[in-house]
Amino acid sequence: MATETPASEAPVRVLLPQILPALVVGVGSGLLFLGISAVADRLKDVLWDTLPDALGIGHYSSLWMIVMLTASGIAVGLVVWKVPGHAGPDPASVGLGGPPIAPVVVPGLLLASILTLAGGVSLGPESPTIEAAIALTYWAGRKLLPAVPGLFWVQLAAAATLGALFGTPVAAALVISEALVGKPGPGSLWDRLFAPLLAAGAGALTTQLIARPTFAMGLPGLDDTGYEDLLAALVVAPLAAAFGLLACYAFPLVHRAFGRLRHPMLALPLGGLVLGLLGALGGSLTLFKGLDETKELVASIGTLGSGELARLAVVKLVALVVAASCGFRGGRVFPAVFVGTAFGLTAQALVPEMNPTVAVSCAVLGIVLATTRQGWISLFIAAVIASSPSMLVLLCLASLPAWLVVTGRPQLELDEHGHALR
Repeated sequence: MATETPASEAPVRVLLPQILPALVVGVGSGLLFLGISAVADRLKDVLWDTLPDALGIGHYSSLWMIVMLTASGIAVGLVVWKVPGHAGPDPASVGLGGPPIAPVVVPGLLLASILTLAGGVSLGPESPTIEAAIALTYWAGRKLLPAVPGLFWVQLAAAATLGALFGTPVAAALVISEALVGKPGPGSLWDRLFAPLLAAGAGALTTQLIARPTFAMGLPGLDDTGYEDLLAALVVAPLAAAFGLLACYAFPLVHRAFGRLRHPMLALPLGGLVLGLLGALGGSLTLFKGLDETKELVASIGTLGSGELARLAVVKLVALVVAASCGFRGGRVFPAVFVGTAFGLTAQALVPEMNPTVAVSCAVLGIVLATTRQGWISLFIAAVIASSPSMLVLLCLASLPAWLVVTGRPQLELDEHGHALR
């Protein structure tokens, strides 16, 4: 089961004992993600449907958006201030994984994440869910099997949760393999991926059997590609990446501005108020994590003008920066997908001859690449959204100029000193 094994030991004898822990962690991480999502969705229905109906207020009126997002800031601020563990580390410094936090922090982190998701904040569930899964898996694994290296449990939990989040183990395999590049270890790459990939598969299958999630956005099919599609891909992806970099450059500045308030009960309510005003400006499509809203946006192809689409992209990008800067607990990948979709549809509205599938998938590739700096996960998300094998070649080629735009530039993640990672 341990990842540090003498090279002389038969690989099969090493890998077989890893199967049961990987399956348990995979199913457990899937259930954790589904539980968080279910509670957040139920609370969202109460806050945005039941309560406005009882008060006779429009569900997504400007006033209600401002009130609800400010109230969400107050609620999350109280959790960060008063709950043990203060809802974990500064979310601006958290990516897709990291060292395990103490188990006592997990309840506050999950509560803050649920309030963030239900309150309409432009953040997703990925980072808090992965943090919680790693913490619980690491704690239980070290208690039950103390001889197993801690890194084994961290990798299992991260892979399992990624599999659950995206409904497929492919994303987890790509992220883990990228993380293993250049790191010494016994056995081949597939020996080292065996347990994480199994955990990711179990997490993905758990999610698929219970919730049947999908990243397919309903974009038009693309049976064949031509030179005009290649040209569009090579232009849209780097332009989207440059647009995403605007958020990366602004991130440490906005984070520093909220940090000067020096208290969560000042920073988070103010951040919620700003997000409410942005919601009033951009409309209900710019609220929440963005996955359902992205599908709704794609369904409206041809009905919104380039100006309206550009407004949605800008408002959502600004909302993402504000939400991640002021202390709301949530991930940045799901909102980035919405930004990319709105950017791609803006490009397609300006150049109607451009295929919307090419425009959207390449824009999502550029935005996610700029904000995460993870090439494989960016390609995976863009390919899943396109739902077209013909797009794979275009996306691989489009990733190259987009990478030239973002490499060495600030990321949408900070270090412990508040400086942007590069």
